Amino acid sequence: MDIFYLGILVFLLLLAAFDLSVGVANDAVNFLSPAVGAKAAKFKTILVVAGIGIFVGASTSGGMMDIARHGILHPDMYAFDDVMCIFLSVAATDVILLDIFNTLGMPTSTTVSMVFGLLGGSTALAMSKIVAEGQTYADLINTDKALSVIIGIFLSVAIAFVFGLVVMWIARLVFTFNYKKHLRWSIAIFGGISITSIAYFLVVNGLKSASFMSPEIKGWIDAHLLLLVAGCFVATTLLVEILHLCKINIFKIIVLFGTFSLAMAFAGNDLVNFIGVPLAGLESYLDYSAASGADPASYKMSVLGEPSTLPYMQLYLVLAGFIMTVAIFRSKKARKVIDTSVNLARQDESEEAFSSSRIARRLVRNVLHTTSVVNRYVPRRVKVWINTRFNTEEAIIDDGMAFDLVRASVNLVLGGLLIVVGTSLQLPLSTTYVAFMVAMGSSLADRAWGRETAVYRITGVITVIGGWFITAGAAFILSFLIATLCHLGGFAAMLAVVALVVVVLINNNRRFKKKNEGETVDVLFRQMARSHDKQETWQLLMEHVRRTQADLVAFARATFNSITEGLTGENIKVLRQAAHQVENERSVWKRYRKKEILGMRKIDHLLAVEKNTWFHLGCNNASQIIYCLKRMLDPAIEHVDNNFKPLPRAYKEELMPICNEVDSLLAKTEQAIRTGNFADADVLLVDGNAMKSRISQIRHQQQERIQREDSNIQVDLLYLNTLQETQELISMTRHLIRASKRFQQ
Repeated sequence: MDIFYLGILVFLLLLAAFDLSVGVANDAVNFLSPAVGAKAAKFKTILVVAGIGIFVGASTSGGMMDIARHGILHPDMYAFDDVMCIFLSVAATDVILLDIFNTLGMPTSTTVSMVFGLLGGSTALAMSKIVAEGQTYADLINTDKALSVIIGIFLSVAIAFVFGLVVMWIARLVFTFNYKKHLRWSIAIFGGISITSIAYFLVVNGLKSASFMSPEIKGWIDAHLLLLVAGCFVATTLLVEILHLCKINIFKIIVLFGTFSLAMAFAGNDLVNFIGVPLAGLESYLDYSAASGADPASYKMSVLGEPSTLPYMQLYLVLAGFIMTVAIFRSKKARKVIDTSVNLARQDESEEAFSSSRIARRLVRNVLHTTSVVNRYVPRRVKVWINTRFNTEEAIIDDGMAFDLVRASVNLVLGGLLIVVGTSLQLPLSTTYVAFMVAMGSSLADRAWGRETAVYRITGVITVIGGWFITAGAAFILSFLIATLCHLGGFAAMLAVVALVVVVLINNNRRFKKKNEGETVDVLFRQMARSHDKQETWQLLMEHVRRTQADLVAFARATFNSITEGLTGENIKVLRQAAHQVENERSVWKRYRKKEILGMRKIDHLLAVEKNTWFHLGCNNASQIIYCLKRMLDPAIEHVDNNFKPLPRAYKEELMPICNEVDSLLAKTEQAIRTGNFADADVLLVDGNAMKSRISQIRHQQQERIQREDSNIQVDLLYLNTLQETQELISMTRHLIRASKRFQQ
């Protein structure tokens, strides 16, 4: 039995290593997003700065894991067997949930995941004790901590968003988007306040639990705090002014220093979220092993209620810091989570990751109405002056930047300050919530959420916030179920949980890898969105349209062949795959069309007037091709799926030559559009027209067949629909050739 518990402990420690990796991948958004979004340095440089902060923060942490030991449960009421069930359920839940959120690219709170996992697992064991031993829930569970986390969710969201909005609005009034023109009298004070704030955050939050921070040192700092802050402000203000006179970009220094500080504080404070439970399990096992002959079902874990005496704690912390540092460099999921936050705060218009929602549309409508009412009472001169300070056309946003360095600095400084204030006031503010909502508030103040993007951005924010609440509920329920299963099922159930965790993690990583392989970064559109040269924008737009239209024709060719193959061969699997691909292509094409319309806005006005008709005609024809394939596909799926009579051989022999000709037409069309060589366009138009005529003759024959009493109406109508949609596909392809030719030439 002891060997089995040792195996469970080893698995917990392995989960701790994996949890460090997936945890830092999700929480990386807290300290990397501002620097990455503003491109304060090369990505590798940003990672090095953050990696150093993570390693220092983890290595100097005091290792106080009280929340995992006795923050939720009262350990003296639980036996060794109970806490192993709880710790296994919490570790499994934490890893699974964080990995799922990382795969989806959604930031969430590791603190919420661990606290509610502990609450769920402890509640599962508490229920059995209440029934069997007559204990009360309050004797077994400390609900105050869970309640404080719930309050923290609301406080973090509201406070961070409002402060981010207000402070960024004031900062933009001071610096404007063309901030390099307004640095002479403001950068020294701003830099002094920023660096002093970050340094204060670093001392109060990043180093408060460091092993070298003795009570004497903490007491001295508290006694001389005001003097230290004032001295730091004066020194840094003078230093910033000197550096500014030396032509050094102060904002980059602020952003990189803030990134280091937040990364260090994250590693020191949130380390318990990743290794607290496994280390509590290790200490429980060592205490149980020391009591030779103890019964695991009755030996109480009072040791967890006392200060930790776990040996080699510093070694564990250094090892944890090393794992987290390596993970931040290698994790592709971390970059996906960062992209979600950066894209929601992006200054320019780009491909939106989220669709619109009813609540977002209603919220935008109400805000617009309120804004129009307020504007009536604002003096005209004030509105004009404010608009000159918020002239986004002057924004200094280089290629690859989502927003400028001013906003990145505000995000980091304000995020750190709010966390410090929340800590000093004993408010349970979440680092993830503060960092994300400050970024959203500052982006709103910067007018990054225009009327064309607001509904999508707000939907994204609502989705992320909803995910935070889902994390709490899912962690509680999943941990409750796993703990109940382990308690009732014993060793066999625990082994099943181990297998489940391994399978889920492998499956998630396979899906993530497959999804990444299928995604391509639309570099052309990003170049288009950031280009200020109308001729360059036109060339990029023309290449973008050429590529998307050619890809669509290639898709139509492959899908048409799949439909005819599935219909004639009665292959329902092929037809269903084609249906799934058509739905994906429809959503992809919708995004492409929006991007290209944005590109049309940026080209020369006279050129846009000349090309508009052909552009929209090409877009409409491409959309009709997709709908044509869908209209052909739906009856075919219904027919084959219901095992109706197949097409007669005569129909197949009549259809196949047409299919071959359509395949050839689509292949030549794709080649002409992709290369921009329309020398044979007239020949393709003539061939397509001849194909339509032949299909018309076959359609008339088919209509006569339907009139015969011995015909199968179900089969005949399906065949007639296939002919009609094939003819329509040819017609739309001919129109697309003509539109593409006139647009490109």
